[in-house]
Amino acid sequence: MIGVLRRVSLTSRLLQWLIVLGALASAAYLGQQPSRRYLMLLVALVGGAAVLRERRLGLAVLILAALALPLEFGTGTAVTLNTATLLVPALLALWLLEATLRRDLRIVRSRANLPLLLFLLAGLLSLLVGNVLWDPSVPRSSNFIWVQLAQWAIFAFAAGAYWLMANWVRDEVWLQRLTFLFLGLGGGLAILRLLPGAGALVSPLTTIAFIRAPFWVLLAALAGGQLLFNQELSPGWRLFLVAVIGAVLAYAFFLQRESTSNWVAIAAVGGVLAWQRWPRARRYVVAVMLILSTLGILFPSLYEFAGGDDEWQLSGGSRLALITRVVELTMRNPITGLGPAAYRPYGLVKPLTYGPTTWVNPLISSHNNYADIFSHTGLLGLGLFLWFMIELGLLGWRICARLRHGFIGGYAAGILAAWAGALVVMMFADWMLPFVYNIGFPGFQASLLVWLFWGGLVALEQSLRTGGVA
Repeated sequence: MIGVLRRVSLTSRLLQWLIVLGALASAAYLGQQPSRRYLMLLVALVGGAAVLRERRLGLAVLILAALALPLEFGTGTAVTLNTATLLVPALLALWLLEATLRRDLRIVRSRANLPLLLFLLAGLLSLLVGNVLWDPSVPRSSNFIWVQLAQWAIFAFAAGAYWLMANWVRDEVWLQRLTFLFLGLGGGLAILRLLPGAGALVSPLTTIAFIRAPFWVLLAALAGGQLLFNQELSPGWRLFLVAVIGAVLAYAFFLQRESTSNWVAIAAVGGVLAWQRWPRARRYVVAVMLILSTLGILFPSLYEFAGGDDEWQLSGGSRLALITRVVELTMRNPITGLGPAAYRPYGLVKPLTYGPTTWVNPLISSHNNYADIFSHTGLLGLGLFLWFMIELGLLGWRICARLRHGFIGGYAAGILAAWAGALVVMMFADWMLPFVYNIGFPGFQASLLVWLFWGGLVALEQSLRTGGVA
């Protein structure tokens, strides 16, 4: 037995020396022939070696890639991929390989698992039925099946990120490490991007996630949750998180005020956090809102803040026309939908008119996640997705009712707020499950982070079940 341990130790040391020597040799080569792709490949190799030693580091690498590895890869279609997206199936393959070697392919138990799995299967069913029933008068490219599979892959990768966190994180320590990695890196870069002078230097080093609403929803939710519920925060972290919240508010309510999805979702996050933190004030807030609504002040004020009639003519009315067209097209088969991404070619058959403008060849995107899911997967898929969201919300509510202090209490409150923010922001664009032709895989880098940290709720559920969290 001692001999075996010595051989394992020797092999481990040899691997470490090979990694060091390989890194030095690669650095010398890159010094002579610099290349961004080679540099990213080197980072990937070193990161891969680290993940093989500690798989949970893969989740940290995924967060880093989603925020600070702005590298994209063409596919020969209109769809582009990125490092964070490709990491999800790679980590899932590692998980599957490890589970196979251990002869233990189980996943942690949660009531949210079944509707999410059925939703993925409904997507495949819709793809099959949509192609069997495809209208021959609607033209499509020869490689369109790959676009459809890419759309379904967004569903699968979102669920994969969720299950990776749920199954790989088994204790508070790693959940805390990953949370503060996101807050430190994401919050720090968000602050720098908004500072005059620093923004121009930092922006090329960050991904498109920083201009996507799900990133700001998650950042506000996690930072706010820790500030309001974690009394164990050090003064330094508390001051930093205050600055992060300031950056979120500046971005959503001032710099990007014309983007309604940002400030409405952030307001929803703040409302849910405040509702949990100050329960005695709830009746007064509700009373004030009812009074303002009765007097006709609340909704007109919000309408004017959102841009009023000018913004409606510029964006709101056209979005409603797009949603109406997508729903109209999907009524060909409302049960299973047209199939993933199929409403784009169907929409090209008939011109779209809005006011005095006519789009002869409309490249339709509904800019509404609920309409998109309905078209991709029909009422069947939409119902399953809503079932999953209800189960996730109930899970967050149960954990919040039980844990209200410390890091765990702040995390649970923040993720419940992020869940509410996601439900709101999905009404304004395909933010959480992007349409492959619109927000697509580039924007998926932001939403996959939300799915990842949603999985942390399941990890907490398991800890509570086994007595791992006091």
